[in-house]
Parts: sequence; C-alpha cells; structure tokens
Amino acid sequence: METLEIRQLSVFDEIYKTRSVSRAAENLGLGQPAVSIALGKLREHFGDPLFVRTSAGMEPTPLGEELAEPIRVAVAAVSAASGHRAEFDPTRARRTFRIAMTDISQLVLLPRLWERLRTVAPGIHIDIANLSANTAGMLESGEVDVALGFMPQLEAGFYQQALFRQHYVCMASATHPRIRRGLTLAQFEAEEHAVVSTSGTGHLIIDREIARQDIKRRVVLRIPSFVGIAYVVERTALLVTIPQRLGELLADEERLRVYPVPFPLPEYAVKQHWHGRYNNDPGNRWLRALIQELLSSPLGH
Repeated sequence: METLEIRQLSVFDEIYKTRSVSRAAENLGLGQPAVSIALGKLREHFGDPLFVRTSAGMEPTPLGEELAEPIRVAVAAVSAASGHRAEFDPTRARRTFRIAMTDISQLVLLPRLWERLRTVAPGIHIDIANLSANTAGMLESGEVDVALGFMPQLEAGFYQQALFRQHYVCMASATHPRIRRGLTLAQFEAEEHAVVSTSGTGHLIIDREIARQDIKRRVVLRIPSFVGIAYVVERTALLVTIPQRLGELLADEERLRVYPVPFPLPEYAVKQHWHGRYNNDPGNRWLRALIQELLSSPLGH
C-alpha cells in the first residue's frame, strides 16, 4: 500500500475542520486542484470517499470521522517535530479570517481592524458572523476563528483572553424634554426605556441588578440590536442603558447625551475566545494579538 504524505494528511485535517475544499486550500496556501488531487489519493488509499458534499459542506463519512482525531494528532506531531508550521507572515498571507462578534464590536472594532489590515496585511479578508448560541460549536469546528463578547457559558476546551472591562451608561436625546444636566434615580424610574437584548453583551447583568436593587424601569420597547438604537433615542424621549464604549462612540452633544447610571452596576469583562484546537495556529495567534492590541487601547488611538 502506498505511503501517505504529510501534505495529504494536512489536507484531510483542514477539510475536516473547514468542511470545504476551497477553504482548506486557502488555509494551506495551496491551489484548489492540488487539494482535490490530495483528497483523491486519500480516497484511493482508504477505499472510502472520506467526505461527501452536502448542503452543509463536505461532511465526513463514518470512516472519515473515525480517522479525524488520529490524523489531527499525527499532523500536529509532525509539524511540531519538523518545524513544518512556519510563522505567519501577514504581509504575504492570503487568508480569510472569520470572527463572531456583537453588533457593538462591529461598530467599535471593525473600522480600526480594517484600517490596520489594509496597512499590514493587504491579502487578509474578514468574514463577520453574529455572536449566537451556535458560536461555541462554530469555534470548535473551525468555522469561526475567534469570537468577541461576553460568553460565560463556554466549557472546557476553549481559551479566552480579557480585552477590556466594560461599564454601563445611560443615553438620552439631547433635546429630551425632562433630562438636561444629569440623570437622577427618580428620573430613571419615571421615564420610559428602550432595552436592547442581544447575545454576548452582558445585558442580563442589568436586568439582574435592577431586580436585586428593586429599581423600577418602565420598558416600552425591546429591540434585538444596538445598530439602530441611536436613531431611535435621538428621535424619542426614551432612555437606554448601553455599554460605555458604545456610548463614547455615539455621544454627540447636538443629538445624544450620555449620563452615568444613577445606581451601582457591576462591570463585565469583554473577552476574545477560541478553541484549543487552534491555540497554536500561527495565523490565529496573529489575529488574536492584533485584536488585543486594537481593543486594549482607548477609542480614537
């Protein structure tokens, strides 16, 4: 029986992680025909299709699933022993990174990330996914490289890094008929509120603390995204409680004003998360370092 090459095993491992021949080729720095040829040799060697094309991508056959872990271990061992895995060179890399994030992170991080990438890594592309209940599985499978947000539910096998601590502020229209120079607790309880409920932002902290402190909040509008909240608040007499970095981004004395929350609220840590399978991937490490640099510095720097 013909001996398998490390490149062929690497192709198997990458297709298994990405569920895509084209993405495997991209991540390995190979042409798609080369990956298809390697997959053909693997199929011939094992006498099995190994992967079949479905609406969800290239799904492993039962034998493919059985081989996945030993092949992953073999590829990692050979790479570590031989120095096969080179350092990531962002100036020459051609790769698409997939990041799951909240809409707040999209507003706060994406412009800065894109500006930096155009300077230091012109061949890097970014795909954004919304943070959701499926994010953990997408990190584990390799469908997503890194996730940003508040994800306390992650279990063993995941890594995390704190980027910054976030507190809350209240925001109101600059022309609000009753709130001018400051916001008191009595005003907070008397006014009507909009509430944004979305994954990964720690909004349940607010709900829990308001209930614990027996504070009244008259919620009349619930929306699933922060993207339109400034437009809504500017044109109504509604109050909204939002993360401080979003408040800094949206604050405009002519349209919107930001006030301290008139009762104690705990901070929470915004973190980036990734799966242990990709902890030592040079490209993933580079991306994490870049995100950490951009988000650990104040806005505007």
